[in-house]
Amino acid sequence: MSTRLVTFTLDDRSYGIDVASVQEVLRGLPRTRIPLAPSALAGLINLRGQVLTAIDLREQLALPPRSADRDPMLIVIRVDGEPVALLVDTIGSVVDVADGQFEPPPDTLTGPTRQLIRGAYKLDDRLLLSLDVHRAIAA
Repeated sequence: MSTRLVTFTLDDRSYGIDVASVQEVLRGLPRTRIPLAPSALAGLINLRGQVLTAIDLREQLALPPRSADRDPMLIVIRVDGEPVALLVDTIGSVVDVADGQFEPPPDTLTGPTRQLIRGAYKLDDRLLLSLDVHRAIAA
């Protein structure tokens, strides 16, 4: 049995989201900040007339802020039928991973990252962390 994951990077780490959850991938779009919102809530995005909440995964995973000269990429996912935009550094490719490659989260992961990761897939060239999208948007 295998799973298809859309891959992306944050702070030079590779992450994956089940392709079935992904609606589309976009270059940075203007965001409207929400006063007094938590820092992980990056704002609202108007996507072809539909207003989406944008979540900064760097904030959610307690990673250092993105440099000001780099625009984030957006992965629009559907969670319980509702679209949400995830801000990431770069978009990778779609990869097929076998269930046998999956392992629980590594012990080296701590803090918020450990709470938001389902586990890891050992690929030939890297470790691919599987993001729990339900926890990532709820945190």
